Amino acid sequence: MTTFADLGLSQKVLSAVTDAGYTIPTPIQAGAIPFALQRRDICGIAQTGTGKTASFVLPMLSLLEKGRARARMPRTLILEPTRELAAQVAENFEKYGKNHRLNVALLIGGVSFEDQDRKLERGADVLICTPGRLLDHFERGKLLMSAVEIFVIDEADRMLDMGFIPDIERIAKLIPFTRQTLFFSATMPPEIQKLADRFLQNPERIEVAKPASAAKNITQRFVASHGKDYEKRAALRDLVRAQEDLKNAIIFCNRKKDVADLFRSLERHGFSVGALHGDMDQRSRTNMLQSFRDGQLQLLVASDVAARGLDIPDVSHVFNFDVPIHAEDYVHRIGRTGRAGRSGAAFTIVTGRDQKHADAIQKLIGETVEWLHGDLSALPPPEPGREDDRPRRAGTRDRDKGRGRVKERRGHKTDIGADDNAAEAIEAAAPAKAESVKHERKAENKPQNNARNSRPYPANDDNRERRRYRDHDDGPTPVGFGDDIPAFMLIAANAKV
Repeated sequence: MTTFADLGLSQKVLSAVTDAGYTIPTPIQAGAIPFALQRRDICGIAQTGTGKTASFVLPMLSLLEKGRARARMPRTLILEPTRELAAQVAENFEKYGKNHRLNVALLIGGVSFEDQDRKLERGADVLICTPGRLLDHFERGKLLMSAVEIFVIDEADRMLDMGFIPDIERIAKLIPFTRQTLFFSATMPPEIQKLADRFLQNPERIEVAKPASAAKNITQRFVASHGKDYEKRAALRDLVRAQEDLKNAIIFCNRKKDVADLFRSLERHGFSVGALHGDMDQRSRTNMLQSFRDGQLQLLVASDVAARGLDIPDVSHVFNFDVPIHAEDYVHRIGRTGRAGRSGAAFTIVTGRDQKHADAIQKLIGETVEWLHGDLSALPPPEPGREDDRPRRAGTRDRDKGRGRVKERRGHKTDIGADDNAAEAIEAAAPAKAESVKHERKAENKPQNNARNSRPYPANDDNRERRRYRDHDDGPTPVGFGDDIPAFMLIAANAKV
């Protein structure tokens, strides 16, 4: 059996790896490290969670033991698609490079330019960055790329999805042609293959699993649900509560707005939950992710910013609240669980409109995903009275109540629906009395139709009224207004008699 000592790594690196508790390399590490130490270009393809990061970090540490970086001239460059991935790679260099005296610079958004400039002026042996922030520093004249010896493109398929390919092509022209290039990806669609062919020179291809395959130690299930958002939220809550072995879980949504809505819903129902999406500032994203890693939060609702490469070793479950539009994203999402040989479980809520995406996922991974408690055809009929997701016209209920009260005051016990016929009979029998009834109705309806005046608490306490609607999570969300209904929508027009 191959060990790290057989791969040709330096003694300093081997000592750090041993201290970290590792002795046996993963297949991608055993295949890539020897060729990387020979300064060969590499195209590495492996499932997420199989140790691709160490496949380039460990040989880079061995190669960088000789020489030092000069000011603003980094020796190596690592490109990552997201801030979280870049920060995670920096942590790997700190972990495995503790016996080295290398300067590692992290260039990501949300951090002061001045702090990053100071690191660059000291000289960076390792430069880890996102493409946009790297080009910002270069255009400001703070970087010279002519001394880069090793160029790493990590999570290349995610780079393609996020539209970073033009930036990567521009960066590749700034660094020497004689560089060594290490190219890693979890999937290899045709577009990524063309990109690899442009950047790599006679590469060594290491493929330890077929592209876009799911790990065998992850139990996958589809869960059928009706299409309304409140029904999906109820299905998710039932699913989470039914998992007896749930330690922690990541819940994925397709849109940032859905992340915020689902986070508020789960929080109101008493779950220990946090949220993570791209619109959050860097400090909040870092703190939220660290709280989840430390076990302070059991659930993390996230967009696909958390789907790629994040190393949270012991995630027991993944829930897809939304079926991913791109089938490749499914592989990355469920890859957050079952890492480092552990077992995991992944559940995906599927509605009628998601069927084509579910079929695409099964075609991509080459296997049939079983349904939990039956497929869409086994769903019970929707709950009576809840089929229509359109908001009810404001003021209708208050107007009906006002009519009922007028009827009771006059001593009649007819139904509210018969109110108009009764009024006509009264007017025919006693015109003067009917005229007074009209005035009485207007006076009675006016305060009742105004929702602001009919509240049982002070008129200036707007928050309590809004909170009443916000806490009603099980009903359909008003279209266009989120959880808050503007006050003018609650004022009904006076009924004409």
